[in-house]
Order: sequence, then structure tokens, then C-alpha cells
Amino acid sequence: MSYARHLPYNDLPLIPPVAELETRAVLKQAIAANRNLADLRGLARQIPNPRLLINSIVLQEARLSSQIENIVTTNDELFRAAADPERHADPHTKEVLRYRQALWFGFDALQQRPLSTNLFVEIVRIIKSSNYDVRRATGTTLINQNDGSVLYTPPEGETVIRDKLTNLERFIHAHEGVGEGLDPLVKLAVLHYQFEAIHPFPDGNGRTGRILNILYLVEQGLLDLPILFLSHYILHNRPVYYERLRQVTEEGGWEAWILFMLEAVAQTSKQTAERISRIVVLMEEVRLRVQTESPRIYSKDLIEAIFMHPYCKIRFLEESGIAKRQTASGYLRTLADLGVLRPLKIGKEWYYINDALLGALVDA
Repeated sequence: MSYARHLPYNDLPLIPPVAELETRAVLKQAIAANRNLADLRGLARQIPNPRLLINSIVLQEARLSSQIENIVTTNDELFRAAADPERHADPHTKEVLRYRQALWFGFDALQQRPLSTNLFVEIVRIIKSSNYDVRRATGTTLINQNDGSVLYTPPEGETVIRDKLTNLERFIHAHEGVGEGLDPLVKLAVLHYQFEAIHPFPDGNGRTGRILNILYLVEQGLLDLPILFLSHYILHNRPVYYERLRQVTEEGGWEAWILFMLEAVAQTSKQTAERISRIVVLMEEVRLRVQTESPRIYSKDLIEAIFMHPYCKIRFLEESGIAKRQTASGYLRTLADLGVLRPLKIGKEWYYINDALLGALVDA
């Protein structure tokens, strides 16, 4: 079998690859990665109403995953757009918000059905807000933006691509012994490479692949919620990430790639756990302060509401059933007087910004 960057890689080998995947170094690193991931899962289970708390963490994952593809928005623009879905936002910000929507869609879908090609298609359609499907057109190449050279030419032909995706599904679910017995995090590294190498869609493959990573961990029972901040590590190690992918394709360099991905899981599990712990501590500090200094307005739901999103609005309290508009406005003004929130008027809209939460989310 020959490989040439400028030719469609229709001979991309099926998985699992004919290679020793669980080397001594890989197994050693897998132990650490699994331990850190288990610690993160355990911490998330201790959080009251965790889905509300992690919503902003998922938003940061969306921002960083999109940034890997040079889709860049500011935290200010992103949080304002998330607080006001109907307001005008720039195209990049809207695309980041769609990533979060796609991630939650995939997570909810897992409650009824397993990971599959059809689910991948639904996810990329949400990300791109387009009726995407598996590529049929020819001529897709990945280009070096600096010099215009061809970096990689993925397989082409709908039948070829779908056959490789079917093999990927079997590997994920260990059907017919395909991939059965491998450490789940080793499988994660293999399936992530394979999805990126298949490159099944006209666009949005990287983001769909990173959502697949998180959903796979959920499906395997390694996470209960989609909270692994994996894009942070990839973004900060982007040259190595692409170099390791290339080495698998051109040299069969599986060990270095798997070790990279295991380190990504280990580091981001630890960082995400630390981030969540900081937010939980902040919530408790605010809860005690409000309960002590302004018991008249205190409620558990109010504290959760102002930690659901860094840019809080009166409407959030109304929609949560905490208070009607005039009372909700008074609550937020009181929290501003206490120094818990910072009022900010943009146009006709008032936002109440949780600077402490914002710092915990964007300090990396």
C-alpha cells in the first residue's frame, strides 16, 4: 500500500490498526489518564444541579474548539450572545453557539441511541447550520495555509467514506471483536485519528470529531456529563497535535499519537476538575455572603441562577420562577450593591456580570 499526500487516501486502513497499541508506555499513561478522568467524574457528581453549573464550561469548550479552526470570538461577545440568543451577533459567535447546541444535542441523543454515522451527520448539520451529509464531491484537500502545499487528501467517494465510517462504528461499539478489549482511552485516541483521517464532511470535521470524543467518553460511562475541556489542550499544543496525526498517516506512529491523547485527557481532566472546584467554592462564598448580609433575597435558586451564566439578566430570574420582573430587578441590584455582581448597560439592555465566575472560566 502506498501513500501520497496529493492523492485521495482511499486505502486508509480500517481499525483497529495492525500495530501494537497498548505498549508499556501507553498502559502506564492510560492509568494516570483514567484516574484523573475518574476524579473529574466523581467531582461532577457532587455538584447540585450540575447541568446548570457546567453550561458556561461547555460554552468555553465551544469557543476553544472553534478557535482551533480559526473561528474566533471574544468572551464578551460570546457571553452576551449566549445571554441574548435573539440579538444580532457576528457569524463566528453564532457558529460557536451552534457548537454548544450540537454538543448538548448529541448528549441528549445518547440517552436514546448509540453513536452512529447518522448522529455525526446531525451534529455537523447543527454546527454548520446547513444540510450537510457525507462528502460526495471530489477534490477535497487539506492545505498548508502558509505555503499552499497539500498536507493531506482524505478518502473520496460516498461509498468508500461510508464503509470506513461503518468500520469506525463497529470499533466504537466493539462489534464482532473489532477493538474489543482495548482500554477505552486508547480506543478514544484511535477513533479520533480515524474520524479526522476519514474527514467525512465538506466542513466542520474537526469540531464534530471533538464532540465525538466527549460523547464517546459519556457513552462508555467514563463521564456522566460532557465536561472534558479537551480543546484547551489541543489548542495550546496545536503544532504537536497535527504533527502526531501526520506521523500516524505517514509512518504508522501510533504510540506517540496515543501518548499525546492520553496526556490530553489526563491534563484536561485535572484542569477541568480544578476549574469546577473553584466555581463551587465561589458559589459557596456567595451563598454565605448573601445569606448573611441580605437574607431577605436569599434562595438557593437565586445563587444557582447567577452562576448559570456570567452575564445574568432579569429575564433569567423570571424564567427560573424566582421572581417577577420588578422583584427580580431588585434582587440583582441588591447583589450589585453587595459587590457580588457588576451592573453594565449596553444599549437598552442591563447585564449583571459575575466577574468571579468569569475569571474562573477564562483564566487559562
